[in-house]
Amino acid sequence: MIQFPNVKINLGLHIIGKRPDGFHNLESCFYPVPWHDLLESVPAPRFSFTTGGITIPGDPATNLCVRAYERLKQDFDLPAVHLHLHKMVPIGAGLGGGSSDAAFTLRLLNEQFGLALSTEQLEDYARGLGSDCAFFIRNQPRYCIEKGDRFKDIELSLAGYTLVLVYPNLAISTAEAYAGVRPDASSPPLRDLLLAPIADWHDSVKNSFEESVFPKYPILEKIKQQLYQSGAIYASMSGSGSTIYGIFGQEPELPDHFQEFIVKKCLL
Repeated sequence: MIQFPNVKINLGLHIIGKRPDGFHNLESCFYPVPWHDLLESVPAPRFSFTTGGITIPGDPATNLCVRAYERLKQDFDLPAVHLHLHKMVPIGAGLGGGSSDAAFTLRLLNEQFGLALSTEQLEDYARGLGSDCAFFIRNQPRYCIEKGDRFKDIELSLAGYTLVLVYPNLAISTAEAYAGVRPDASSPPLRDLLLAPIADWHDSVKNSFEESVFPKYPILEKIKQQLYQSGAIYASMSGSGSTIYGIFGQEPELPDHFQEFIVKKCLL
């Protein structure tokens, strides 16, 4: 059985406070994007996990896909499988690629073995794997609060717009990004700001991480400005970086030097 885990972008991201558990409270709109990895599960004599494509750092035994399988196996008599993840989305890109892989592993195993888990149950399993994971169970635009793992409905569509994502061959870990962030609860609620036309987001819809990440990595701010110069209606860093995206009314002509980066264009 094969599935294609997709990624998301953050339409705004406000870090509004530090939690007693060491995490941060935030508000953001997660929006699914058609840039995919490939995940395959086939029956096997014993469990195994392999990867291809982009090299994934760290011990494969701790990969979120493996953890997702092991978490379900605690509650169900899962047969052994060979999981293979072909990684096509860059690492440390702020797109939730690893979280998506984990959530799609849960979804795949639920379907493959007829576990009959509800959407809500799958979300609960996903929350135990990582803050972004639960979003990819429903995989639709959601207004995210608390750690980014609790959701509210939001009527927001980018259908018909062209999305350009630029990954400048620079990985930023979540820990590194959070180390420099300063929580601020004084901004207007992000949900209200997103109700305005996209053309009005330029001066109001912010990503809190940009304040600390851009001075450390000036290339990111430069890319954002170049997307605006190329005609973006709105541009921002996604998540904790390092991908910068632009929303366009039509497919743009981009600077020649963007060929040095990984660039993905999507019609939403």
